[in-house]
Amino acid sequence: MPTDQSKTSTLLKLAKRGPFRARELDDVGIPRAYLRRLVDQGKLEQAARGLYQLPGADVTELHTLAEVSLRVPKATVCLLSALQVHGLTTEAPHAVWLMIDTRARAPMLDTRSIEVVRAKGEAREHGIEIRKVEGVTVRVTTPAKTVADCFRYRRHVGLDVAIAALRDYVAGTRAPGRRRDMTIDALFAAAKVDRVSVFFRPYVEALV
Repeated sequence: MPTDQSKTSTLLKLAKRGPFRARELDDVGIPRAYLRRLVDQGKLEQAARGLYQLPGADVTELHTLAEVSLRVPKATVCLLSALQVHGLTTEAPHAVWLMIDTRARAPMLDTRSIEVVRAKGEAREHGIEIRKVEGVTVRVTTPAKTVADCFRYRRHVGLDVAIAALRDYVAGTRAPGRRRDMTIDALFAAAKVDRVSVFFRPYVEALV
C-alpha cells in the first residue's frame, strides 16, 4: 500500500508537469485531502477553484489558456484567443474565447472571463491543432480556421478585427519560414466549412 510519503511524491511529480485539476488525483489513487495538506505546507498553491500548481511555477503569456483548457477540456480556443496564439494580433483579449458544440452546456468559471461561440459538425471539428501550454493540452483552431471564424462570427468580434486578421494572415503566407499550412487554399477551405466563402472572397482577392 502506498505510504504518505510516496503519495506526496507522486502528487508533486504530477504538479511538475504543469497545472492540474483536483479530480486527476482520482486516477492515481490519492485522496484529495493531500492537496490541502501540501497547500498548507507551501508545496502547492491553488491557482483557481479545483486547479493547483507548484508555487512560483513558470507562467507564460498563454497561462490563462492552459488554465481554462484544464477546466473545459472539450472546448476549442478560437477567435481572438487563437489569433493571439498564432501571432496574428498584437492585442491581448480581455477574455478567453472558446468554441463549443451547439448542444453543450455553457461553461461557468468563477475566476476567468470567457466568451463562447457555438458550432457543430465540420464547422466545429475542422482546423483544430493540439498545443502544449505549460504542460496542458490545449485545442486551438489553426490560423486559417481562426481567420475564417473571425468572418463567420464578425458580429461577435467586429469586421475590422476580421479584416486585420486576414491582412496579417496573407502577409504571413509570404514570410520566410512561414508555416506550411498557412496558404490561401487553406483559408478558402476553412471559409467553405464556415459557409462564408461568398462574403469572404472579395476581401481575400483585394489582398492577394
